[in-house]
Amino acid sequence: MSLSVATLIPGLLLFALGLPLLLGSQGWVAALKSMPRSPAASYLLFGAAALWFLNNVWHLSPADFGDYRVPLLFAFAAIAALSFKCVPDFLAVRGLAVLVLLGAWPVLMAGYMVWDHPQVYFLKVFVYLCIVLAIWLGTQPWRMRDFLEWLFARPGRSRGLGGFLAAYGLLLSIIAFTY
Repeated sequence: MSLSVATLIPGLLLFALGLPLLLGSQGWVAALKSMPRSPAASYLLFGAAALWFLNNVWHLSPADFGDYRVPLLFAFAAIAALSFKCVPDFLAVRGLAVLVLLGAWPVLMAGYMVWDHPQVYFLKVFVYLCIVLAIWLGTQPWRMRDFLEWLFARPGRSRGLGGFLAAYGLLLSIIAFTY
């Protein structure tokens, strides 16, 4: 993945997430409020995260336990399938956290050893903050519900966060064309 694409994708995602919050879209607010415990979001987010992770397991090199990839694949597939039955609470938040962690790798690798473009740090710092947030929410997923309750308790909070996310997404999208 090129550095331009790796910067443009998070920029567009941030813009797409922030703009409805900035505009106060009630449908978007309702979807965000219900996301942490939503079965549909759980199947979508955790299912996509499990498939991506299983794909990574399948493509392990011999140095990374690649000789045992078939037993590992079946073991992790069983764990993912049983997660839907045994721990369904906040599975959407955990799935989102795993997607962020898996998605951070190609984005960071696109900017690896890039020293001649200092604007890449707008992307790198953002990705590292997302990694820390994903680890925290993966271990304490109920914090996402608490944050969303706090965020939507007053309309100004969600509009402020939406404005910040949209502006930062726009900044990343512009930076993507400067490399």
